[in-house]
Amino acid sequence: MMLLPFLPVMLLSARAVLVASVAAPALTFRGTDPITGQPVVCDRCPPGTYLRARCTMTRKSECAPCPPGSFTELWNHIGKCLRCGVCGHDQVVKKACSADSDCQCQCKDGYYYQKNYDMCLRHRECPSGEGVLTEGTADEDTVCHTCPNGTYSDTMSAHQTCTEHKSCRAAGQQLVLKGSIWHDSLCVSCTELQSRDGASYLREILPAFFAHHTLTVKRLRRIVHHLPSEDGKKQAGTSTLNLPELRVRINAWVASATAQQIRRLPEALIKAGANNVGERLQNKLRRIDCNLNELCALANEVDVVLE
Repeated sequence: MMLLPFLPVMLLSARAVLVASVAAPALTFRGTDPITGQPVVCDRCPPGTYLRARCTMTRKSECAPCPPGSFTELWNHIGKCLRCGVCGHDQVVKKACSADSDCQCQCKDGYYYQKNYDMCLRHRECPSGEGVLTEGTADEDTVCHTCPNGTYSDTMSAHQTCTEHKSCRAAGQQLVLKGSIWHDSLCVSCTELQSRDGASYLREILPAFFAHHTLTVKRLRRIVHHLPSEDGKKQAGTSTLNLPELRVRINAWVASATAQQIRRLPEALIKAGANNVGERLQNKLRRIDCNLNELCALANEVDVVLE
């Protein structure tokens, strides 16, 4: 009975010895002496080496270092080292191959490892209206989130976070269009009220507008074809333009269009079959015009009082 308190300790010790013996690498292997034909127990070669000559009854195993470009990671008795691996597509070397370990690879910048496909995939780009919550790494994809109230993102990016709407009051200006998740607030100063058309303010958010609303290449070609011009002519050569070329055409038109041409843009979108998009843009322009009229009326009242 006095031995019982020591039984758990003995069991734990026995278990530790068993685990150690299982985890420990086999340092020997059984072979046959090539001269006598008798069984022999030979030493294995340590990692970073290979078995150049087997042992005999009178000679130990002869190990040699792995030559450059090869390796062994385990105790072994192979006659040749393993060839170093090569990083795959869209991968870079994280750790170079050495005599006792193969090379380690990771996805290159802008990519992450997708286990299900066993390949590197490009980091997701957060669309307009969403910002980066967590930037992608070599092992994880980008995490996006919808911009919270008071913030926006006007571009597709794997790095840009949501930006706070600017404060018109802080800048000594008046709010002419409240910001949304995909564009900033538009502000106007009292000195500009009489000199700027509402379409001029709409121009400021047009690049973000086209970036936010998903339109097919076919639809964009029709839109570019119908973009308002001074002479009323349609733009030619749009049927073969790709997406980047179409965006360049649109941005160039936005930069050079007159206020009247911009006012006709919602109608052009509707003619191109983008009815919902055209109506949304028309609503933005109406809100700008309405706010400008109210601000102008208020400014005129102030001027009358001051006189």
